[in-house]
Amino acid sequence: MAASLASKWSRVKLVGRSLLGGLGNNLSGLSSTSHEMASSNFLSQQQRTFIQMRTVLKVVDNSGAKTVMCIQPLKGRKVARLGDTIVASVKEAMPTGKVKKGQVVHAVVVRAAMQHGRSDGSEVRFDDNAVVLVNKAGEPTGTRVFGPVPHELRRKKHVSILTLAEHLA
Repeated sequence: MAASLASKWSRVKLVGRSLLGGLGNNLSGLSSTSHEMASSNFLSQQQRTFIQMRTVLKVVDNSGAKTVMCIQPLKGRKVARLGDTIVASVKEAMPTGKVKKGQVVHAVVVRAAMQHGRSDGSEVRFDDNAVVLVNKAGEPTGTRVFGPVPHELRRKKHVSILTLAEHLA
């Protein structure tokens, strides 16, 4: 127990020194270690949050949009998770696509950087936040979906997105 705690502190201390340029070299005691731990955790930890208002998301279908910004998650929630529907504004689009820049669209979150627990105890987490554009009835606007899509969409009644996906995660 003490050895694992000591290795944890030394690892944190090493990360703190490498990120802060030797901040704790002349400091001593527990206060310097806790300070280094707090600063290194703040700097080295990647921020992973739910999809909320003003979150920029990647579009992974062939509808013509490249990125969208979340306006509001639907169903009266403040945040959206995997499989939730959001209202978004198109920020970047291809000129020959079905949707244009500035258009307000509905989209389903298919990948989220925030981890999501599964019923078997495992957790799924993706590198980026991504959506598939849908119409108000929930049918996809595009005809293909790129990249991995989690099978949790089946529970949320988005089977049509799963049929278009290349890879199920």
